Amino acid sequence: MGEPAKLLRLSPEEYLEREAASPVKHELVEGIPYAMAGANRAHNLVVSNLHYLLYPLARRKGCRLYVADMKLRVGEATFYYPDLMAVCAPPPENPFYEEAPCLVVEVLSPHTEAVDRREKLWRYLSLPSLKGYLLVSAERPLVELYRKEGEEVLHQALEAGELILPCLEGALSVEAIYAGVDLEPQGG
Repeated sequence: MGEPAKLLRLSPEEYLEREAASPVKHELVEGIPYAMAGANRAHNLVVSNLHYLLYPLARRKGCRLYVADMKLRVGEATFYYPDLMAVCAPPPENPFYEEAPCLVVEVLSPHTEAVDRREKLWRYLSLPSLKGYLLVSAERPLVELYRKEGEEVLHQALEAGELILPCLEGALSVEAIYAGVDLEPQGG
C-alpha cells in the first residue's frame, strides 16, 4: 500500500510566489491550492459580453474592471480568480491581487456552480466593499444578483429584461449578456 500524500498548505506569500511562476492558475482556499479548469465556449463568450457591457460603466465611475486573471483576496489565506470584478477603491500595495471590489461576477458552469453559490457567495458578501455579486448562467438565460443593502442581502433573478447594478449604477440587459452565445449544453 502506498504512503499517504501530504496535503500542501501554503502561506499567502508562498502562494503568490508559486502562482507567479505557474503555467496553471490556482485558487487558494484556507491555504490549500486548487488548480482551475478551463472554460467552454459559451462561458467565454458570456464573460466577453459582460466585459464589453460593464467596461463603459466602470470607466465612467473611475473604477477598474478585471477579467479572469486578477486574484481577489477574500481572507488571510484565501484567493479567488473571479470571472469579472469591478474595483473603485485604491489598489492594495501588492500588484498581484485586489481586495476591495464593489461588484464580483461569476459565470456558472456545472463544475463550479456549487462553489460559486455557496462558498464564494458568503466569502464575497463578507467583503465590506462589496455591493453586489452577480451569478450568470452559461447554460440558459438566467442572471442572479445578490445586492447588499445595509445589513440585508436582497436576491433578484431575471431571465429577460434589465438589471440595475449596484456600485456601477447602470443597467445591464440580460439579452445583451447572451448576444451571439449558443446556449446548447457544452459541458465544463
